[in-house]
Amino acid sequence: MQVVKVRHTVNHMVQYQARLDATFAALSDVTRRGVLEQLGGSDASISDLAQRFHMSLTGMKKHVSVLEQAGLVTTEKVGRVRTCRLGRRRLEEEAAWIERHRQLWSARFDALDKVVETLKRKEKADGQGKRR
Repeated sequence: MQVVKVRHTVNHMVQYQARLDATFAALSDVTRRGVLEQLGGSDASISDLAQRFHMSLTGMKKHVSVLEQAGLVTTEKVGRVRTCRLGRRRLEEEAAWIERHRQLWSARFDALDKVVETLKRKEKADGQGKRR
């Protein structure tokens, strides 16, 4: 019997992007952000969350599922009760991505401010030159 080794090529950038996409999609909804805030204080059942957010059990299950797929929430079923708690994922990668883009945009706006100031000085100088 011959053993064949299979090599898997993993594109870490694709996995990183997929993780960011899942996180930002999960955070894009006000209810899901509210659920995370609630769970930051204490664990809660899906029923409790549904009641707090004035929505159906089915609707809340969908929200929790999205948060769970993003790794932001974990659930555990004991008997008939499914308890939700914050997941182990911190948001370091997402925060780093936001910070890189904040720095990029900050640099671009600083450069734009310089261009605007140069144009204002030139316009002022041109205006003074025409009056003479």
